[in-house]
Amino acid sequence: MTLGSTDGAWHGNILGMTFKSGIEKGGDRARRTGGGGGIAIGGGIGGLLLVGLFVLLGGDPSILQGGGQEELPQGSSQCNTSDDANKSSDCRVEFTAISVDRVWQEQLERQSGVKYTEPGLNIFTNSTRSGCGIASSSTGPFYCPADQSAYFDVSFFDMLAKLGGSDGPLAQEYVVAHEFGHHIQKLEGTLGRSNYNQPGPESDAVKIELQADCYAGMWAHFADDGENALLEQLTDAQVQQALDTAMAIGDDTIQQHQGGEVKPDLWTHGSGKQRKQAFLTGYQHGSMKKCDYLERGVYKY
Repeated sequence: MTLGSTDGAWHGNILGMTFKSGIEKGGDRARRTGGGGGIAIGGGIGGLLLVGLFVLLGGDPSILQGGGQEELPQGSSQCNTSDDANKSSDCRVEFTAISVDRVWQEQLERQSGVKYTEPGLNIFTNSTRSGCGIASSSTGPFYCPADQSAYFDVSFFDMLAKLGGSDGPLAQEYVVAHEFGHHIQKLEGTLGRSNYNQPGPESDAVKIELQADCYAGMWAHFADDGENALLEQLTDAQVQQALDTAMAIGDDTIQQHQGGEVKPDLWTHGSGKQRKQAFLTGYQHGSMKKCDYLERGVYKY
């Protein structure tokens, strides 16, 4: 797997196809919920992150407080085929989850000896209740270890482009694969090492987040390979969408976006360049050993 220059910008509506046409999902992978009520975010944000980025790609929503939810009928989803996933962010999240499941079902045990179990998947509107508390669309995507589920309100993807990332399909799919990366860490027994109250460039929190980025890159490495692959062959331009987004949501770029100075001692997710490189490492090598940011030395490949 090679990629050209990673310095180019591929912003905007680069929608293109990522999923092969005509694939039926064969049953609902996602649970869909929605609700009203307010949401309050408190605790150690400390001005580091935009409110909508507190748990973007891995924050802890356990401090959230807010209103309730209601179960939406599964029939409200029109996500039946991969063609729907190429048109709709809602469907794209669900089909990406199916793709990520397929990759890790094979690779996790092969490379680490750990058996893969599927995480829960919740696509919600406005607000939802998780095992970690109440979350709203302003919370951002997150993985809750308490109920081993990933949560997404797709309206949040609109923020990615505003932050200088991409709203293209692989950028969105990267977000999904990153959250599933935290599930892999949960299965490995390492997710608990992430302590957002002890930030810094060398913190375990940063290492956990960079590893999840690398795991997302691993998914992209395998997701378009073989007869059972759900994705069409990825192009450099599509991969660049994920790289642009990783760069845009680094701690340093977020701090700069807020108009403040860069303070590495407050980092919890890593710099933009680090996040970009982590995804690229996973994408180019497809190796858990290459993603061993925690330096455990336990991987076969």
